[in-house]
Amino acid sequence: MALAMAAIAIASPNPMHSSVTLSNARERRGCCTRRRRRRRRTPSLKITGSSLADGSALFQAAHYTVDTYIKSGMVIGLGSGIASGMAMQYIGLQLGAGALKDIVGIPTSITCASEAAKAGIPLGHYEDNSQIDFAFDDADIIEEKTLISVIGRTRSQGEESIIQEKSILNAADKLVFMVRENQYKYGLDGSIPVLVNPLNWMATAEEIDDLFLGDAEVWRRPSVGLAGPHGGQFPLVTREGHNVIDVIFTSPILSLAEVSMSLDNIDGVVEHGIISKFPCTAVIASESGLSVVDNLPKNAVKEP
Repeated sequence: MALAMAAIAIASPNPMHSSVTLSNARERRGCCTRRRRRRRRTPSLKITGSSLADGSALFQAAHYTVDTYIKSGMVIGLGSGIASGMAMQYIGLQLGAGALKDIVGIPTSITCASEAAKAGIPLGHYEDNSQIDFAFDDADIIEEKTLISVIGRTRSQGEESIIQEKSILNAADKLVFMVRENQYKYGLDGSIPVLVNPLNWMATAEEIDDLFLGDAEVWRRPSVGLAGPHGGQFPLVTREGHNVIDVIFTSPILSLAEVSMSLDNIDGVVEHGIISKFPCTAVIASESGLSVVDNLPKNAVKEP
C-alpha cells in the first residue's frame, strides 16, 4: 500500500563543515549511484487512527513499537533519537505499572544510557557475545523496500559510537526503526558518515572522492567551528580514536547496499553509518497513522 505523503519536517542534516578539496571534477560518475532501476512499492500494514492530536506521530510509533514487540524478560537494545527516547520513557512507565518485568536495556550510546536510567530501565553492558532479543532505534533515512538505513548523520559522535550502535543493532534477533514518513523513500540523498584512521585520512578521503566522483562531496567533520581546506586543526575524534568523514551525496543514492560494499573495500575505512539488517521492520509515522513495513520475502512466515 502506498504511503500517504505527509508534510512532516525534520531537521535537515546540514553539518557545520567546510568542504575538503580533494580533486577537480571529472566527467566519469560513481558506479554506485547512477544505475537506473524501476521503482517498486513495498506492501505495508496500515494502522490508522481518527486523530494523532493527543501526541506526535513519533509518539504513536514509539508506543506501538513497545506494545507490539517488547515482552517481559527481554534483553533490549536501546536506540538514540527522539522516538527512541519516547519508547524508553514508555518502557519505564510499563515497568513501574508492572505490565513489563525483568527487562534489561543495552544502550547504544551514552545519551540513551542516561535517558534509560532516568526512565528506570535496568541497564546491562554489551559484549560481543551478548544475547539481544530486540532492538529499536531512530534512523536518519531508510531505503524503501530494502530497509537499509543510515545512522550517525547528525550526531556529534565525539562521545557516541557508530561502532557500538551498529554492533548492538546487528546483534539483535529483531530490529525496528522508527521514522517519519519523509525519511522513508527511494532515491535517498544527504550524507553518510564514515569512520577512518586519522593518520591516513586524506588518502582515504581521496579514494572515496574518486569512487563517488561527481555524485558526492567529501568533508571531514570538525569538533568545533568549521573545517579548513584540509580538514581543520580541530577534527572530530571519536572515543575509539577515529576521524569522521561525511560523504555528502549530491545525486540520488539508488542503492545503499552498493555504496556500503564499496566503502567496505576501501583501505582506511573502519566503519560507516549504513546498516543492512535482516530481518528488519520500519514503523513509519505520519499524520494519518502508522505504516509498518518489513523486509521479509513475501512467502516468509511472520512471527506472532
